[in-house]
Amino acid sequence: MIPISSVPVRILLVDDMPTNLKVLSEALQGQGWKTLMATDGESAIEQAEYALPDLILLDVMMPGIDGFETCQRLKENANVRQIPIIFMTALSDSVNRVRGLELGAVDYITKPFQQEEVIARVKLHLSISQLNLSLQAKIAEQAETEAQLQQLAQDLEQRVLDRTAELEASLQQLKMAQIQLVQSEKMSTLGQLVAGVGHEINNPVNFVSGNLKHINDYTQDLFTLIQMYQRQDSAADIAEFIEEVDLEYLSEDLPKVISSIHEGVDRLRDISLSLRSFARSDISSKAEFQVHEGIESTLMLLKHRLKANEKHPEIQIIRNFAEMPPISCYPGQLNQVFMNLIANAIDAFEEQNEGRSYEEIAASPNVIWISTEVNREDQTISIRVKDNGLGILPDVQSQIFEPSFTTKPIGKGTGLGLPISRQIVMEKHGGRLECSSVRSQGTEFTIVLPI
Repeated sequence: MIPISSVPVRILLVDDMPTNLKVLSEALQGQGWKTLMATDGESAIEQAEYALPDLILLDVMMPGIDGFETCQRLKENANVRQIPIIFMTALSDSVNRVRGLELGAVDYITKPFQQEEVIARVKLHLSISQLNLSLQAKIAEQAETEAQLQQLAQDLEQRVLDRTAELEASLQQLKMAQIQLVQSEKMSTLGQLVAGVGHEINNPVNFVSGNLKHINDYTQDLFTLIQMYQRQDSAADIAEFIEEVDLEYLSEDLPKVISSIHEGVDRLRDISLSLRSFARSDISSKAEFQVHEGIESTLMLLKHRLKANEKHPEIQIIRNFAEMPPISCYPGQLNQVFMNLIANAIDAFEEQNEGRSYEEIAASPNVIWISTEVNREDQTISIRVKDNGLGILPDVQSQIFEPSFTTKPIGKGTGLGLPISRQIVMEKHGGRLECSSVRSQGTEFTIVLPI
């Protein structure tokens, strides 16, 4: 599109009050803009189709078809639907405002007019319209991929937010957007957590359930034998029943079954403790926390992704833990960081293993090294999570902490895990989160936290 400053901007004014048209026209022409006028909806639609104005100021209450119907018909017309429409109204109720926005209007101006506000809003939406048209032209010319289109849309949205930073409403929208992004990543982490708990609970529950059937059969046989003794059945009948139920085997196996059930219950208790440790509620204040406990809880909840299956052997976890004092922190948030880093390493292995056979993977196994150390001189601790995956390209490595940047397929990553992890480490704990990677050798993330 030709830049706004190089040709006169045409603005269509639609109002059944000539006085309003005159006041608005003089104010807008003072900015070097050309104005077109219509006093009803039908003529407004005709002029819009003929003149293709850059923006329409549309009164709501008019004879004939009102502003809402006029807006709806303009938005249904493919030739003019892209023209931004700003409603002018004395109606202040939110229902009418919402109705206008749902029909496709971009803003509202409340009567009586404040000339400065009208000019400011018109300038703003002309700029937004210019940016939208420029973006569409670039998309058509460059045939961007869907992921690149999404990034461009986000860039455009950010540029619009930057331009409207002085407006209180826009600032509030930005805050809400940030909250939603954080919530989105929390839901992503919660999804992994729920999947892990589901997998880990399923095995011991099935184990306990299966053994309970054996215990039920064994106890029924024992009760039957006791009743035979109480009835003083013949020794031959009792001996026959003992041989039938294999009492010797039963007496050996029953304690083993009970012991196995205890193991399953202990496993469920460990999972419950890990879940409670991982999801500690600590938003309001810091708490003393054992870092190793958080790491182990995270590994427990990711165990279903680490264990061997028909596609790959078990992902090895090699621990190198130093004696670690408790630190004052937000445990639940640090656990979210551990979850993001370890899950990213597992994702890297899944990408690396595509097209490789089980034997090929076993010959060069996937390994995650987790190490901790204490630096007494500067009173910090370090946690390192390293993998032997594909590594990260240098140009990608420079972007991994940028919000919404991701190399994962659409639907597999939000692009928020690492930015939020860095925010948690740096802003919430006064630490550092760093990344070093060598292509085809692996990636290492280092967390440094004050004790």
